[in-house]
Amino acid sequence: MSQALNAIRSRIAAAALAAGRAADAVQLVAVSKLQPWEHIAPVFDAGQRVFGENRVQEAKERWTPLRDQIELRLIGPLQTNKARDAVAFFDVIETLDREKLARVLADEVQAQGRAPRLHVQVNTGQEPQKAGVTPAEADAFIAACRGPYGLTIEGLMCIPPADEDPAPHFRMLADIAARNGLDKLSMGMSDDFETAVAYGATSVRVGSALFGTR
Repeated sequence: MSQALNAIRSRIAAAALAAGRAADAVQLVAVSKLQPWEHIAPVFDAGQRVFGENRVQEAKERWTPLRDQIELRLIGPLQTNKARDAVAFFDVIETLDREKLARVLADEVQAQGRAPRLHVQVNTGQEPQKAGVTPAEADAFIAACRGPYGLTIEGLMCIPPADEDPAPHFRMLADIAARNGLDKLSMGMSDDFETAVAYGATSVRVGSALFGTR
């Protein structure tokens, strides 16, 4: 498994250099969701310390004993009734996608005195089955998060449609980020992370290419 980790890191660094960026400009988020611990442990033991999880409860069960040793990112949809636990447990929440959730997160940040870094999820393909604000709504939603809700937005996240060229989606996300003064872009997964790096990704979410298929 450490060989797979080294190979992914090398590919990320090469893609960054090819794009005229620093080799260490892009962070690898190991998508540990649904993986058995025997798949995760070798990657952790090889030094990977940034992990992505889909569900709050699953993440708590898996990572509580090691919580102070890792950076943990929520990359799955967040229900408002899980917001309290998410604010308490995660370093980054990448799936802020509606005003009701922004309001609840703002209340929890105030109540807990703890503010995870936040990404707005943009549904670049406008797919009805996927979470995220539409590209047309993104600017106003970011402004609302910053203004009425007083949230600090660090960046954007997207998941392009599986059957489309991801490049236009990554370009769109980068354009939205640029005009809103955001410098973090969570985009790219196992099949397209090198393309994402070329379009400015600052973190890529890699699961199956790192852990194998479940």
